[in-house]
Amino acid sequence: MNLPNKLTISRILLTFVFMFFLFSTWPLAKLFALVIFVIASLTDFFDGYIARKSGQITNFGKIMDPIADKILMLAAFLAFVELGLIPAWMVVVIIMREFFITGVRLVAVSRGIVLSAEQGGKHKTVSQVVAIFLMLVFMVTKDVMGNIWNFTFEIYFRRLIFCIMFLVVMLTITSAVSFLKKNDKLLSG
Repeated sequence: MNLPNKLTISRILLTFVFMFFLFSTWPLAKLFALVIFVIASLTDFFDGYIARKSGQITNFGKIMDPIADKILMLAAFLAFVELGLIPAWMVVVIIMREFFITGVRLVAVSRGIVLSAEQGGKHKTVSQVVAIFLMLVFMVTKDVMGNIWNFTFEIYFRRLIFCIMFLVVMLTITSAVSFLKKNDKLLSG
């Protein structure tokens, strides 16, 4: 297994560590969750960069890289629903898109075609990473401020989170439509 593929697998393993810290209640746990999330997100950048730079692009990487992204992102979004930060309907839209696109990819693989991530999907992933990062910063800030944190801060940050997530959902839908238009022949034939 080459280095880019090892980085992809490490992202999946880091998801479990991220979730452990995210739901831990001891001091600085949310900060550790943020750091682990940043490290896991960086593996997404570096696995692709190294694979392209060194000519180590593999079918395994083309298939597993987007799956590793989905595992990390969906775990975080589902955790935020559990923690009451975002509404479940937003995550349902994201999950539906991911299952549908994965289904199209599986149809392609059954026909001997491996579909790599497209630009719209990459923008969607970046928007999700930024949204998750900002929600984690919100959680860390709330923990650090302790007694200073008040209802006004809470309302402001929750509205900001909702707006950011709304943009993420719109990018998610847009990237799905773009992907389907580009690969409509797979669905029709």
